[in-house]
Amino acid sequence: MDTKRVLLVSAAAVSVLLLASCRPVQAPAPAAGAPAEPAAASAPAGSVVSMPVDAAPTLDGVADEAFWADAVPATVKVAHGANTEKNEVTLKTVYTGDSIYFLATWPDPTESFVRSPWVRQEDGSWKKLSDPADKGGDNNVYYEDKMSFIWSIADSIPEFGRKGCATACHLSKEGDVKPYGNKYTDAEGQLGDIWHWKSVRNLNQVDDQYLDSTQYSPDTPEAGRHSDPKDGGGYVDNQTEDKKMPMWMGPEGYPRDGAPGYILDAEKLPFDDSLFVAGDRIPGIVKAEFTGDRADIAAGWKWADGAWTLELGRPLVTGSAFDVQFDDLAKSYPFAISVFDNAQVRHAFQQRVESLTFQQ
Repeated sequence: MDTKRVLLVSAAAVSVLLLASCRPVQAPAPAAGAPAEPAAASAPAGSVVSMPVDAAPTLDGVADEAFWADAVPATVKVAHGANTEKNEVTLKTVYTGDSIYFLATWPDPTESFVRSPWVRQEDGSWKKLSDPADKGGDNNVYYEDKMSFIWSIADSIPEFGRKGCATACHLSKEGDVKPYGNKYTDAEGQLGDIWHWKSVRNLNQVDDQYLDSTQYSPDTPEAGRHSDPKDGGGYVDNQTEDKKMPMWMGPEGYPRDGAPGYILDAEKLPFDDSLFVAGDRIPGIVKAEFTGDRADIAAGWKWADGAWTLELGRPLVTGSAFDVQFDDLAKSYPFAISVFDNAQVRHAFQQRVESLTFQQ
């Protein structure tokens, strides 16, 4: 068996085995008589401390505000991912009177934007590029880079503070056609908040999703993972009703190599097949900003010099039943993150849980 394919073991299955026994690691106590350190610097390992600031950052993926340089970084290690097996994410966070902001940076040798584009064939037909090893929603070749946070809503998921997302990772059962596990909580009323950044499909936002106890069925193929309600916007597949060719194209001068991976809904034009030749590529996604509950998380990002920089921000309190509420700044809020390197589901994940606290 090919060694690379062996490494691409289902992240969901591996997480059940590895995360179940992990614990946050405590930092050593300072030596007697040692000078006091700032609260953030002396926090236990696994703690991410949000620093109060007077003004919000500009969410552009540049992170050039002075307070980002002053914020204490936390290093989060993730492993067992497709394409990039191990990675390290540097997290910083600040908050204002009404909102919280995160800065995440991590290495990635390539900006993955070739997300299943249409390619014109020699005979004039169109075909989507696909991972030849994909056996059901498991594309690790023609996809996009992603990152996600998961939180327990109102502490409703038992053991989340110890096991993180492993509490919701389940192996496939008989009759489940997917070659990997499913994500759902163990009982009704246990809810998680998922912040799912998608480098191609999102526009100035992180996709706001949630997790409940719905299990897999042919009618519920996503199991417990759902999107927050939206009033409009979002992304759709760029395809005709019969799924044989693109429905839309970009404006004049748009790239013919599949870049940047999407067509803006505001710029889309009806597809004119006569304008293209064999080998031309058309993005497989048309997108716009979400409106409504699903639009709570604003964001900006850039890929440069082999690394992603992602800035995101959200109100401390959204009022949505599908969101974690940071309504008590004296509390700590456990969370976990995952990184997807050009992978649909086989993400690199943590072997411990982070804890967000607020510096007063």
